[in-house]
Amino acid sequence: MMKLSSPRMTVRSGRLAVSVLALMASTAYAEAKSLDGVTLTIASMNDGFANVLQTLAPAFKEETGADVKVEIMDYGTLLTKTTADFIGDTKGYDLVTMDIVWAGSYAENKYSVDLTDWVKRDAAELDLDDIYPVILTSLGQYDGKYVAYPLAAYANVLAYRKDLLEAAGLPVPKTMDELVADALKLNDPAKKQYGFVANGQKGPAVAQDWMQYNSQLGGSILDKDGKPALNSEANIKSLEVYKKLFTEAAPPGAIEYDWGGREESFRQGLAAFMQTWSVGATSYSDPKVSNIVGKVGISVAPVAEGMTPQYGVGGWGLSINADIDATKQEAAWTFIKWITSKKIHKEFNMLGAGGFIRKSELDDADLNAKFDFLPVLKETYEHGNGEFRPRIPQYPEIQDLLGTAVNSALSGSVTPKEALDKAQAAAEELF
Repeated sequence: MMKLSSPRMTVRSGRLAVSVLALMASTAYAEAKSLDGVTLTIASMNDGFANVLQTLAPAFKEETGADVKVEIMDYGTLLTKTTADFIGDTKGYDLVTMDIVWAGSYAENKYSVDLTDWVKRDAAELDLDDIYPVILTSLGQYDGKYVAYPLAAYANVLAYRKDLLEAAGLPVPKTMDELVADALKLNDPAKKQYGFVANGQKGPAVAQDWMQYNSQLGGSILDKDGKPALNSEANIKSLEVYKKLFTEAAPPGAIEYDWGGREESFRQGLAAFMQTWSVGATSYSDPKVSNIVGKVGISVAPVAEGMTPQYGVGGWGLSINADIDATKQEAAWTFIKWITSKKIHKEFNMLGAGGFIRKSELDDADLNAKFDFLPVLKETYEHGNGEFRPRIPQYPEIQDLLGTAVNSALSGSVTPKEALDKAQAAAEELF
């Protein structure tokens, strides 16, 4: 899935002592230390939750006796290193943060422990009814089996500049046609003010951003029979729209932006609109990194006129390496239950992880006081779609094909139709 390069978060140790350690007496794990001598190593994506996992590790050790080490990596390195670990049976990582689009590959290759029986056994402890169904399915399951367990869910949302919309007398766009029109209206290169920003960089970055817009414009990567439909009429039309936004409303150099570049340009005030994962929303009000504090609104992502809203859902699950021994597997499962429990996961998000999974979190007074965009996440998860990036074994290859195709269309070296026709021909060979 997406990578978000956001500023690394720091947490004051005093807050940890007061808020995290105070939780221990009230969790189910404040018992005799049964995991003394166990060390769990987590391979983590470098999203905001990575530092929070490190911050909470001492509390887990205090309760259970187990050490937790977190190795933080960027998206490409995480995928490469963990895949090599799985294939080589080297047991370098006990737990791996799994992008939801890797689920099919994990299941097909049996990289991770099938957690299904453990989830059933511990259902009451897990309080599954408190987790949104789209999150349980998308962040953990493939073909009805749990290849991972939800850790940090993200909503695809629209971030917009309230001040620019108000000055222009424009309401928040509800449809994709309105978004495109408003982005063009608010584009003013002479003032270094642009209407829109998105990922353009060749590879996963542009593929994933375009797939979000494609879904909202009524396109689909697969047909009704589950076969690739990359060059469908709807997909070609949506890529034409995406290219129009890039050529007529995006900052110079946006074709080279990945997630970090996109987010940074928005935080510095260059763009009026940006569709993004909700995990980034916490940084827009941080004066240490943002020039637009108090000027940003968050809304549900717009969809095509007349389309039933299905908002994009992404995020990360925690998987357990199938190669490690049974004792470590059980210890890893204990950590998963602990970090996703109501009390600890609330603290996980209070510390800035940005990955909400529980209904109770989105209704929580403390969290709502800190993050005013939670009602938007609630609406997104109630009408969420975790399949707009198909979670199938062939996804990595399809993403590679689209990462080249979309970027080449944006550069003007080929037309959107030519780009998607070529990608479709290659995709058919995968099936």
